[in-house]
Amino acid sequence: QFFVFCHGLLQLSQLLVSGYLKSSISTIERRYGLSSQTSGLLASFNEVGNTLLIVFLSYLGSRVHRPRLIGCGALLVSLAGFLMALPHFLTGPYQYDQSLPSTFSNSTDLCQPGPPGSWANLSDGSCTPRASRENHEVLLVMFVAQALLGIGGVPIQPFGISYIDDFASERNSPLYLGILFSVTVIGPGVAFMLGSAMLRFYVDVDKVSAAEVQLTNKDPRWVGAWWLGFLVAASLVALSALPYFFFPREMPKEGRQVWAGFPVVLLRNLRHPVYLLVVLAQVNLSAMVAGLATFMGKFLERQFSLTASLANMIIGAVNIPGAMVGIVVGGAVLKRFQVSLRQCSALCVLGMLLCLLTAFPLLFLGCPTQRVAGVTYWDSSGFGPQDWQCNAGCRCPQRGFNPICGSDGVEYTSPCSAGCSALSIHTDSSILNYTGCSCIAGAGSARPGTCGTGCSHLFVPFVVLSCLAGILASTSHTPSFMLILRSIHPEDKSFAVGIQFMLLRVLAWMPGPVLYGSAIDTACLLWERRCERRAACRYYDNTLFRHRYLGLQLFFEVGAF
Repeated sequence: QFFVFCHGLLQLSQLLVSGYLKSSISTIERRYGLSSQTSGLLASFNEVGNTLLIVFLSYLGSRVHRPRLIGCGALLVSLAGFLMALPHFLTGPYQYDQSLPSTFSNSTDLCQPGPPGSWANLSDGSCTPRASRENHEVLLVMFVAQALLGIGGVPIQPFGISYIDDFASERNSPLYLGILFSVTVIGPGVAFMLGSAMLRFYVDVDKVSAAEVQLTNKDPRWVGAWWLGFLVAASLVALSALPYFFFPREMPKEGRQVWAGFPVVLLRNLRHPVYLLVVLAQVNLSAMVAGLATFMGKFLERQFSLTASLANMIIGAVNIPGAMVGIVVGGAVLKRFQVSLRQCSALCVLGMLLCLLTAFPLLFLGCPTQRVAGVTYWDSSGFGPQDWQCNAGCRCPQRGFNPICGSDGVEYTSPCSAGCSALSIHTDSSILNYTGCSCIAGAGSARPGTCGTGCSHLFVPFVVLSCLAGILASTSHTPSFMLILRSIHPEDKSFAVGIQFMLLRVLAWMPGPVLYGSAIDTACLLWERRCERRAACRYYDNTLFRHRYLGLQLFFEVGAF
């Protein structure tokens, strides 16, 4: 029972490290100019290190000192967490296009008389050889950290599960594993809550004073302190690792040669029909969860105009606890009714069928794309701001990005593109509104920030349905593990769980986020450009984003069923 407690704590803090990246993925994209495909590859890269070692290490099973190996792996995970925060300290302060001059730049993106395109904005000015090199260094450090995170995680789950199942009674084992899996689900939940808290702070909170920051966290240019959470999570993993060095080995060393039976045991498990079918069902479920965990925050931000902080809070406080409830219910049903293996599979099928019926309506619950001048909205002659005469004499930067919402309900990518020549400011130096905007009909004024998607009434039904679908899908988690543990040879347990996690990584966790990221990128309408390369996406076609993102999830749910 004490081992179950320690292992729950370690898995919670390990998943805090990997889950925190997913909670801050849209922020890291904005800070370093990454596409969703690149950020998806980054999110799945920890599976590379994991996959290379997991089968061989889990085959050793009871032949090695499992608790000590778990402790060593945890220390590697902690190191990976600290490395993930390192790019913040390697790079200079975050720069963004702005209307008011500051200590960083005397530039402004208000309408400045002169020939079009003759004025260089901050986005272009920041493209120096050093800035380009910094970007490559950042990606290199993050990919190395993710690989280390994967290698460190190798012994943690297979050895922990087999260690518990070896020494618990057959009656209590499903309950312990159910508790362990539910605690494991809390990890990403706490990670999203941690992300929600940290992203409220400005990214350079340690480099600049609050008075110098002209942004609020509702501004689309806002970047939160993504790096702070990695420091917190890595410290927790290091503390959780310590008890493992004091647990006994418990299992006597077998006399026969360790590697002699490897091919026989491998084939025996891969040819087992129940084992293989359950693992394939879990591959589909894991692919669905991979997309959900990596990009759900970004989806909510774009679809319902939420801040990154609020989107993370919703996922951490509603969706993930819902999944935890499903896992506990599945484990409790097994313990209460002492179900057979056939009944276990029936429980999984029923959970997935109900999940499908609940998830299907989500495809139709979403917001239309906001009207953005020159991106999704043109004047009656079919021209965008770059062709309009109303801002022809403004010397507008071609790639400036400081969105404003016109009094006509149309969004503009910068005050200059709307022809705004003046602004009013609050006593705290924040911008109240823009005036004298020659491209905006009527009052000719605009407020800072995006216009938003304007369908907040659909947000609550979406969250309720997605949470319910998560609960129903999660009920199959513990029964499917019991199907594997009870249908294979007892001495193959560690190895079978190791092969299972390897297949989940190769077929779901590695390609999943990249597949979702690539699908999301195809819905992009306007890309940011940095140093002549495509960077982060500024505007998406919301309907296409929703259909491709949720359509992929539905596809994997059907596969699992």
